[in-house]
Amino acid sequence: MKNFKSLMMTCALALFLSGLHGQDIHFSQFYLSPLNLNPAMTGVMNCNIRLTANYRNQWASVLRNNAFSTYSVSYDQRLPVGRYDYFGVGGTFWGDRAGEANFATLTGKLSMAYSKRMGGGRTDANYLVVGAEAGVAQRSIDFLNLRWGTQHDGRGGYDPNLPTMENFDRDNFLFADLAAGLLWFMVFDEDNSLYFGGSFHHLNRANQSFSSDGVDDLYSRFTFHAGGEFLAGNKFGLVPGVIVMSQGPSFQVNAGTSFKFLLNKSKFNYQAFQLGLWTRISNKIESGVLTDAAILSTRFDYDSFSIGFSYDINVSPLRPASNANGGFEFALTYKICGPVRRGVYCPNF
Repeated sequence: MKNFKSLMMTCALALFLSGLHGQDIHFSQFYLSPLNLNPAMTGVMNCNIRLTANYRNQWASVLRNNAFSTYSVSYDQRLPVGRYDYFGVGGTFWGDRAGEANFATLTGKLSMAYSKRMGGGRTDANYLVVGAEAGVAQRSIDFLNLRWGTQHDGRGGYDPNLPTMENFDRDNFLFADLAAGLLWFMVFDEDNSLYFGGSFHHLNRANQSFSSDGVDDLYSRFTFHAGGEFLAGNKFGLVPGVIVMSQGPSFQVNAGTSFKFLLNKSKFNYQAFQLGLWTRISNKIESGVLTDAAILSTRFDYDSFSIGFSYDINVSPLRPASNANGGFEFALTYKICGPVRRGVYCPNF
């Protein structure tokens, strides 16, 4: 029975992947992967330099060594312009590998953003940020490990020698990728803030066909995100957030909140701990909306370091095969502030 479940899970994920060949990566801790979320978040920080690393592993309980894995590293820096404005520059590299066929994407991109102060003072302000990014990506797949419906013999068996009825003549290709975004945020003081943003990825809609004479344009992705931080007392606060993504026939919503506990708030020894509860809702194409996962998250901030962990509890129709196991994530952020800090500039991303 366990092997049957594994087979069914593999088939379900293969069908899911084939129907969503152009769907982007996603992180449950989207707030700890700012450059992948919106190019307008480049350089938006209360320090001068930010280094970020993310790793996600999904479906390992069923697919084992063929689990879906995603990793990302990024660097961004803010540069003062005039008295109150900032210019941000950054770079991101991420990779994604899915399933037995090793369907993989590697992407390198450069981003920039300009932050214009619209009003406020030294400890409170509101800014409008515009950003853009450009990069190059590679997609690849191992055709020999794919199984097609035409290779099933109709008696419950699988014969790899049967024709696939598919004509693919390239197992990898390169393409350019462009994106743009906007962000608005308001900082009331160092503990309370609010932000809204939107981004438009894959402006150029590159061809994704694995056939040299085929045309299969990548769907553009529209993202809306919002959140904030609201201190309810000297030691406790709420950090809500939501992200809505739409890409072709697919959409996804992540929403929830983290409960923040301040352990130490001194200037040279800042410590805070967060516990979060989130949910992810998505659509099954032509079959309506479903709740995909419940997400438990933790985050610890210590001076310039932020470490986050999260775990997805699968509650979708794949639950019988996955035994409710989804995926875990790890995120690490390190900020270099340097000698110059001109008051509170933005939310604590």
